[in-house]
Amino acid sequence: MTNFSELNISESTLRSVKRMGFEEATPIQEGTIRFAIEGRDVLGQAQTGTGKTAAFGIPLIEKIDPKNPNIQALVIAPTRELAIQVSEELYKIGYDKRVKLLSVYGGQEIGRQIRALKNRPQIIVGTPGRIIDHINRRTLKLEDVQTLVLDEADEMLNMGFIDDINSILENVPSERQTLLFSATMPPAIRKIAETFMRDPEIVKIKAKELTVDNIDQYFVKSAEREKFDVLSRLLNVHQPELAIIFGRTKRRVDELAQALSIRGYLAEGIHGDLSQAKRISVLRQFKENKIDILVATDVAARGLDISGVTHVYNFDIPQDPESYVHRIGRTGRAGKSGLAVTFVTPREMGYLRIVEETTKKRMTPLRPPTSDEALEGQQRLAVETLEGLIANNNLGDYRTFAAELLENHDALDVVAAALRTLTKEPDDTPVTITEERPLPMRRERSSSSSNRGGDRGRNNRSFNGRRDSGRSGDRRGGGSRRDGGGRREGGARREGGQGRSRAPRRHED
Repeated sequence: MTNFSELNISESTLRSVKRMGFEEATPIQEGTIRFAIEGRDVLGQAQTGTGKTAAFGIPLIEKIDPKNPNIQALVIAPTRELAIQVSEELYKIGYDKRVKLLSVYGGQEIGRQIRALKNRPQIIVGTPGRIIDHINRRTLKLEDVQTLVLDEADEMLNMGFIDDINSILENVPSERQTLLFSATMPPAIRKIAETFMRDPEIVKIKAKELTVDNIDQYFVKSAEREKFDVLSRLLNVHQPELAIIFGRTKRRVDELAQALSIRGYLAEGIHGDLSQAKRISVLRQFKENKIDILVATDVAARGLDISGVTHVYNFDIPQDPESYVHRIGRTGRAGKSGLAVTFVTPREMGYLRIVEETTKKRMTPLRPPTSDEALEGQQRLAVETLEGLIANNNLGDYRTFAAELLENHDALDVVAAALRTLTKEPDDTPVTITEERPLPMRRERSSSSSNRGGDRGRNNRSFNGRRDSGRSGDRRGGGSRRDGGGRREGGARREGGQGRSRAPRRHED
């Protein structure tokens, strides 16, 4: 890998990069920075978690003139969460250069943003709908933009923002640098590149790097009505340090979060209808380990960069196989291993095979644990708690009573009683989870993956896919939750284009 010092970066930016803990550039960073520093347009294909924010952020910061008070760069992101995260990383990269930036997104008072725009930020990071709002109000002046970044363009396409993107592109100078990043390259994204980019360089991560080799991937075949009880038992067995559970709909997320709380898990949900304050609060609790489980929709979790996630559970298999890669990419980061479990109803097995074709990796069938095995998982946690207390060697005040217990009772009985006290028996409290319709049946796409029927010919993996986290305390518990209000991104939709571009050159790492 290439050191950042070899990429023709200024000393001030290098200091910021080193302060952030970066030493060597990832493939997408190396490929993008080399071309972007030279002022070329770049079309980057990379998944979340590959370091693409720094890939476009470093050359973007390099081009900013701190003495010029006008808006010099515009970054467009699909969601509020991603816009906030990109802003935070750009702030860190441009810290020594004293670059001024502002994020604008729906759910935040627009008057507050208008006042902040009067402070002359040099970089704007925003969602399409809110950028359009400011353009229509004439509060956002983009005539001096030199660099335009489209982050997660395929997701903006999926969310219906393509017309907003075209409209925004009409309002920035034609003489500019454009950096476009997308996990996939559907025809609509390629059309944007052909229309609005000038002879872009293509930087693409190899298929091998698009897969998730450091994540153990399993699937559980289960009827829809049985999925939640199976999930509860898996959580008891795995004891994840931090877990994300994906649901297909907002209703599903709300019901799962409430049901998990009823059964004693520290869980909260996040989706697009929550107020911005509520979303930020939930994410902060998750990052600070105040809750163990985050239940999310694809859109709400898109672009989240949370370290330490050990397990991902796809309670509903995604219809789009690329979404699967994004989902499980929340774990197994920074060289660490992760575990992903996908629930599949019998009618959805066709989608499982398509996901496997996309990731180029077969999932291992996972046998649902029994109630006894779930109890054993809780008992194992109690053992870990006891071992942690013993290792801390802070038991002096308890030794007198311990000795008294051992004089009057068998040592094995004493330890067993302690374990029973610490063990939380699995909670089977009835909960309400509305059954969702399975995804439409899909036909087989290839003979190479057609022999899965009933998973014959493959060894079923034991339910015990837990990760050793070394934790020494019980962080489970109940809790109440409330959902806030909010509004979704919107904006005027226009079509248009500027005649830029021609055949891109391809560079694959």
